Amino acid sequence: MPRRRAVRHVHHVRRAFTLIEIIVVVTIIARLAALIAPRLFGRLTWAKVNAAKTEVKSIATAVEMYITDTGGILRDNFDLDLLLLTPEDGGGLLGPYLYKQEDLIDPWETPFVVRVPGDVNHDFDIISYGPDGLEGSEDDIVN
Repeated sequence: MPRRRAVRHVHHVRRAFTLIEIIVVVTIIARLAALIAPRLFGRLTWAKVNAAKTEVKSIATAVEMYITDTGGILRDNFDLDLLLLTPEDGGGLLGPYLYKQEDLIDPWETPFVVRVPGDVNHDFDIISYGPDGLEGSEDDIVN
């Protein structure tokens, strides 16, 4: 008589994550985020401040070229939008001095301001009110 094979029933147990394991992983991720996030946000602010400083200098150079082309007079109600105009549109002799409206907006989505005469510079100041957006604070960026 043929031998019968013993049939083994193998039960595959599917193991899922327990609630405790999930809580531990989420806690670890939260702690890492708490350590890393301030450094990343600090870098972001630093990058925006440096970008604003560069843009302020660029706009100041464009204003100086505009002053040179128009005879050296800058009125106290000077509008930075004039830097975007071509001579046919009423801009300076060799304009436009800037090419995009976005060039007149700082990294915090606030328009740059021109002050004639300037408080820091004799002729004019180009100002970004910085991260806080408040005039006259220590965050102001001036050419």
